Amino acid sequence: MTPEPVTALVTGLAGVAAGGFVPTLIARVPEPELGEPEEPDKGEDDTTPLDEGPPEEPKEAYAAIAARPGLAWQAAVASGVAAAAIGLVTGWDADLVVLLPLVPVGVALAVIDWRTRLLPTRLIAPAYAVTLVAVVVAFFASGADVGDLERTGLGWLAYGGGFFLLWFIYPSGLGYGDVRLAGVLGLALGWVGWAELVVAIWAGVLLGGLLGGLLSVVRRRRDYPFGPFMLLGALLGVVLGQPVLDALYG
Repeated sequence: MTPEPVTALVTGLAGVAAGGFVPTLIARVPEPELGEPEEPDKGEDDTTPLDEGPPEEPKEAYAAIAARPGLAWQAAVASGVAAAAIGLVTGWDADLVVLLPLVPVGVALAVIDWRTRLLPTRLIAPAYAVTLVAVVVAFFASGADVGDLERTGLGWLAYGGGFFLLWFIYPSGLGYGDVRLAGVLGLALGWVGWAELVVAIWAGVLLGGLLGGLLSVVRRRRDYPFGPFMLLGALLGVVLGQPVLDALYG
């Protein structure tokens, strides 16, 4: 894998520009209506708190999150770094068509999930549609074969279907928002490759367990969301997936 610094520079600048609109994207997410089934992101083991803690506060409004000081530049930096890392390893490849649109959306979802422990369907559903269209565009633009589409579908089944099974077996330990997010990530990572998909899944689980466990000890509560760890794991899968599997299995 040869690094592509020129591509990284271009995609990084594009990521910075797109990241600046993350507060606007968050502000446009409608609040859950009364009685609307908005599944919480339960994270890791949040059903067994180390202490009861203060009473649960009302959900922070999306508009209030979007108006937080410094969010625009922080999101721009996060999007820029993520987009640059993707461009560095992919170069001018059709994979960019699939991956780059998910960068600002992923940052927005991470921010929302971290603040509210919710992964809004109103944001994930369009991400599904955009990813599907992007896969089709990348398929025709790259001259890929049908096997790439099959791998994409299997990636969706492995990540999204696997998380659905976990949710079905242990619904108190995993939010359905995580299941929806896993489906989107499974599509995108499945298109990119098996190494990226496998490493992304395991990276998300390990980060959720290790960093989330450390956070539980520091905060004395087990109420952290799992979505941000899934998204960070997806980025690590794209950047390090093939090198990691090459190092392990040659």
